[in-house]
Amino acid sequence: MLYRFGPFELDPGRFELRERGDAVAAEPQVLSLLLFLVANRHRLVTRDDVVEAVWHGRIVSDSAISSRVKSVRRLIGDDGNAQRLIRTVHGRGFRFVAKVEELPSPCIPAAALPQPPVTEPERPSIAILPLLALGDLGSLAIAAEALPHEIIRELARLRWLFVIARASAFRVGRLALDVRQIGQILGVRYVLSGTIETSGRQLTVAVELSDTHDSGVIWAEHFSADVGAIHELHANIVACVVAALEVRIPVHEANRARLVSCEALDAWSAYHLGLQRMFRFTAGDNAAAAALFTRAIANAPGFARGYAGLSFTRFQDAFLNYADRATATAAARDTAEKAVALDPLDPFANLAMGRAYWLSGDLEGSLAWLDRSSALSPNYAQATYARAWAETLLSRSDDGLRHADQALALSPVDPMRYAMLATRSLSHLVRGEDVLAVVWAERAAREPGAHALIAVIAAACQAGIGDTGRAKVWIDIARRRHPALTRDAFFQSFPFSEPVFRSRMQVLLDRSGLR
Repeated sequence: MLYRFGPFELDPGRFELRERGDAVAAEPQVLSLLLFLVANRHRLVTRDDVVEAVWHGRIVSDSAISSRVKSVRRLIGDDGNAQRLIRTVHGRGFRFVAKVEELPSPCIPAAALPQPPVTEPERPSIAILPLLALGDLGSLAIAAEALPHEIIRELARLRWLFVIARASAFRVGRLALDVRQIGQILGVRYVLSGTIETSGRQLTVAVELSDTHDSGVIWAEHFSADVGAIHELHANIVACVVAALEVRIPVHEANRARLVSCEALDAWSAYHLGLQRMFRFTAGDNAAAAALFTRAIANAPGFARGYAGLSFTRFQDAFLNYADRATATAAARDTAEKAVALDPLDPFANLAMGRAYWLSGDLEGSLAWLDRSSALSPNYAQATYARAWAETLLSRSDDGLRHADQALALSPVDPMRYAMLATRSLSHLVRGEDVLAVVWAERAAREPGAHALIAVIAAACQAGIGDTGRAKVWIDIARRRHPALTRDAFFQSFPFSEPVFRSRMQVLLDRSGLR
């Protein structure tokens, strides 16, 4: 909106003051102070409020504040004696007292924006804005910028996402712009914004992810905790936001890409559509995903994630016996190596290498790559889950349980949630906690997308508590999903390293009717 008072118009969108239609030259800090006073004209603003808004919490002298207030008065034809527009309440602060008319903002042409538009990167792009403080946060005010800064730092680890630098995002975030305008200025497809407030000892942060093309909200969440637990809340918010964006943005990108003709798909659009098909874990969808990843690589031969996605489809071919296992295993390793060679710091490329080692039965080698994937992106839920699975196959059930729980916490709506639950179930089975194993296996097998091998795990767990009838039901379900499934194929996909547990699994599968 615009603020009009006397002969002046104050335009937050353009970051501009006009007098009778002509722009008035003003220092940025002076104009920021004027904007702050006008926007908060309904209340008295303290010197601390001014320091936080204009100097962003840095220590400044009273004389520096008084000098800036004097400059604002001079800018709009006021002075310290008359105080017609800005009134000083001695010992307390300042208040803008002139009559202000609020007007809707006109459509801002790109040429008039404070920074020249930049070309939108081919990959998804995002700006993380400073949080809007609702009310006086006191000593917690620093969190309004510290928290988004930490989110920027963590998101920068994601090689598939272009993250706008803090300085640019925060500068634009302080202006009164809508989501579309921010997208035009920064050339980004997504914006993460939010608020922070306190009520008594309760601190609440609300965030939302928006599409700058249509201003639609894609995801929103709020977090609350006692102010004494701000550091724990801070860590939880960063982890949850990064994990949520790992899921929400690719899904949204795939939905957008479906509106584009196949011939017009660029590398990233084809990649995101491939991800969506890949996670359905059926032979037909896996083949379609492989074709989309191949298309992405054809469009961009140096596209590491295209090779990582293709490796994942070859992993599925071997893991679920969609194709000759030896051929698919070699292809999974070959494409994973190409992905890592193109971008050794990409967490997905490193995950693909870990899965390729898993297929060959080298679980220790697999863990080394999965650990590296997690180190590159600590909030990457699928790397954490894959570590849990490898640890469980190595009978390191304590680590498996811990990482399975961590993956579930990081990404509660992950497309592979069923596999995370199944990992937890197997960890309990390894520990001899058969009743708990059944509880988690049943949950896993009922999750959307659960494939035939998850049903086999549920069958083994039921046999473990002596319910062979229920075990046979799950084997029947597994065979309907994968008619050629055998016990040997299951053990090829799950190369348990501990001989005693492997022998027990053979007995449980025999009792279930899988041979």
